[in-house]
Amino acid sequence: MTRYSLVPHPDHPPLAVRGVTVDLRMTDEDDVLLTYVVDGTEGVVWPEWASPVRTDGLWRATCFELFLMFDDEEHYVEFNFSPSGAWAAYAFDGYRDGMADLPREVMPHVGRIADGVGIDCDLGGLPHGELLMSLTAVIEEAGGRRSFWALQHPPGAPDFHHRDCFAARLTAPAGP
Repeated sequence: MTRYSLVPHPDHPPLAVRGVTVDLRMTDEDDVLLTYVVDGTEGVVWPEWASPVRTDGLWRATCFELFLMFDDEEHYVEFNFSPSGAWAAYAFDGYRDGMADLPREVMPHVGRIADGVGIDCDLGGLPHGELLMSLTAVIEEAGGRRSFWALQHPPGAPDFHHRDCFAARLTAPAGP
C-alpha cells in the first residue's frame, strides 16, 4: 500500500480541514483500492447516501477523484466517487476535450467510513502498464465553502485536468 498526501489549492483554502490522505493498493484482479481520509471533518458537508449509480456533476459537492493517463499520450480517464455512493467515469481525447462516458462492466464500490471513503474501482478494460496518476478531492464545508485538493496544483485556478496534477505513477497489473 502507498500513502499519498494531498495539498489544498492556495486560492481556495479549507476552513477546518487539516489534510487529506489517500491510501492506494492494486489487486491482482485489476482493482485499485483507495481510501481517502479527511483530517478535520467537523465542518465537512457529506452528501447523503443514495443509490450507487453513475451520476454527473459530483464535483459540485464533496467528491474524491482519480485521473489516469499514459506518459506520452494526450487522452486520459477520470473517475469521480461521492460519499453518497454515486460515481462517474469519463474518457477524454485530450485536455478537457472529447469527454464521453467511460464504459464500466463493474461499477465502483464506494463505502463511507468515519472520516472519508473507501473505494474499490475495477480498472479492467484500461490499458496495462505504467500510468501517470492524479489523486484529487473537492471538500465542501459548512456555508458552501469548497477546497480543492491534489498531489500538486498548476499555476492559476484549480484545474485537476491539467497535466501538472498527474504527479504520481500507477503500474496497472499485466492481467492474466
